[in-house]
Amino acid sequence: MSLASSDLFEAKPHAPLAELLRPQTLDEVIGQAHLVGPGKPLRLAFESKTPHSMIFWGPPGVGKTTLARLMADSFDAEFIALSAVFSGVKDIREAMQQAELTLAQSGRRTILFVDEVHRFNKAQQDAFLPYVLSRAAVYVLKSLAEDELALLFERARASAFADVEFDTDARDRLIGYADGDARKLLNVLETIKTAAATAGTRKVDATFLEAALASDLRRFDKGGDAFYDQISALHKSVRGSNPDAALYWLVRMLDGGADPLYMGRRIVRMASEDIGLADPRALEIALAACATYERLGSPEGELALANAVLYMAVAPKSNAAYVAYNAARAFVARDKSRPVPEHLRNAPTKLMKELGYGREYRYAHDEPEAYAAGETYLPDGMPQIAWYKPTPRGLEAKISDKLAHLRELDRKAKSK
Repeated sequence: MSLASSDLFEAKPHAPLAELLRPQTLDEVIGQAHLVGPGKPLRLAFESKTPHSMIFWGPPGVGKTTLARLMADSFDAEFIALSAVFSGVKDIREAMQQAELTLAQSGRRTILFVDEVHRFNKAQQDAFLPYVLSRAAVYVLKSLAEDELALLFERARASAFADVEFDTDARDRLIGYADGDARKLLNVLETIKTAAATAGTRKVDATFLEAALASDLRRFDKGGDAFYDQISALHKSVRGSNPDAALYWLVRMLDGGADPLYMGRRIVRMASEDIGLADPRALEIALAACATYERLGSPEGELALANAVLYMAVAPKSNAAYVAYNAARAFVARDKSRPVPEHLRNAPTKLMKELGYGREYRYAHDEPEAYAAGETYLPDGMPQIAWYKPTPRGLEAKISDKLAHLRELDRKAKSK
């Protein structure tokens, strides 16, 4: 995201702030230094004036549309923007026909920018792909860092809020609320400008911010205590098998502006950490919820997250796998390096076979119950371990019974 000079605000006072401050040159862009800095890929593409198919991959409000527009200006090309969500096959074909007509009439090329291109269906893809170069470069755009948002804030304030004073707390809260999204910051600043003018105030502090943005902020502070308190409450509600409380905290955080995909990642963690093998379907449902949100977006995709949270809350609970994994990590971290027993080693060469690698290995499928009773799989001399202790809940109850049966087979085999 970037900024244009302050005279634009005077020239078009009724345009949205984000549009007024859209950059006019590449040097005005804030952020994405890894792409637009000296000698970096996009900077070189601009300087060479050699267009090629490309994909801008990144979160909202980081400058994808802006860079596309700047590229059209740099290449002296027409610019057509479509949305994969709202544009059908007819729109795509009309855009291509318009581009061909422009080229024939004026010799000018056209840059077609397709927003949310990953949401194209099969028909849209078939209409679009014949016009795309065989190789598309992928440029990954990053969320703006706090210092970059601070620079954006100061330039926006100087352009449109010269008579309004923001205290440090209010500024920091606005930057935290933006969460790396430049457009979000500019939009909320526009709301603050209107609220300040209505209230007849020239000073914005945290109290004024709360009153002006009550429906947006919800006392939600990404990266602050409130954020981590709420995610903790959600996780503990799931762990405590309370679906209503879990749903409440999920909705509170989404309503407050939390990134739904961040919430999805936390739900995946819950499935692994607190449910585990008591119900392996939990992890599948959590991952499917994330994929559904990525495909549908908001608000439809959020229902999938809600379904996943409710499932996690009512599923049988087990942290046995989590405890076992941590115990294994701790043991390996402090233990010596132990060689693989010879009967478990791979023997791809004649020499290895002559050395006895794999010679005494027992193929479990050829044994009764497909289990080589009494066989050892750990390094020689390793102390007896029992890290994984399944709970009597859900599928782990059956796992526990099976392991007990296998241990009994081991005991009988070793006593012979």
